[in-house]
Amino acid sequence: MSPVLLDTGPIVALLDLSEQNHCRCANLISSLEAPLVTCEAVITEACYLLRKIHGAPDAVLENVERGIFLVPYRVTGRASRVSRLITKYTDVPMDFADACLVDMATELHTGDILTLDNDFQIYRWGRNRPFEMLLK
Repeated sequence: MSPVLLDTGPIVALLDLSEQNHCRCANLISSLEAPLVTCEAVITEACYLLRKIHGAPDAVLENVERGIFLVPYRVTGRASRVSRLITKYTDVPMDFADACLVDMATELHTGDILTLDNDFQIYRWGRNRPFEMLLK
C-alpha cells in the first residue's frame, strides 16, 4: 500500500475544530488505511499555526510519536533537489515544506496527497506526474 503525503492544512484542520475543513479532513483521515507521511517542515508549520489552540501543538507531536504521522523524509542529501524545485516554481511560489513534499513524492513513488493547497495542482513529481489530491 502506497503512503499518502500529508501537508500542513489538513493537520491544522484536523486539530482546529473551528476550521471550515475540519469535518472533511477528519472524515477522510479516519477512513484512510494507507500510512500518512510528511516532513519536519510540515510538522513545524502545523505546530506554529496551531500555537494559539491549547494542546494542539502537543497533539501534532503526539501523532508523530505514536506513528500516526510518519516522518521518513530528511533533507540531508536532498537539499539540492529541494532548492531546484523552489527555483523551478518561483512563479507559484513554492515554499520549503511544499518542495520537501514534492521531493518526497518522487522518493517514495507516490503522488497521493492530503492537502488544501491548490498549488499541488500545478506542482509535478517524478517525471512530470500530477498529484492525486485526495481532498477535492
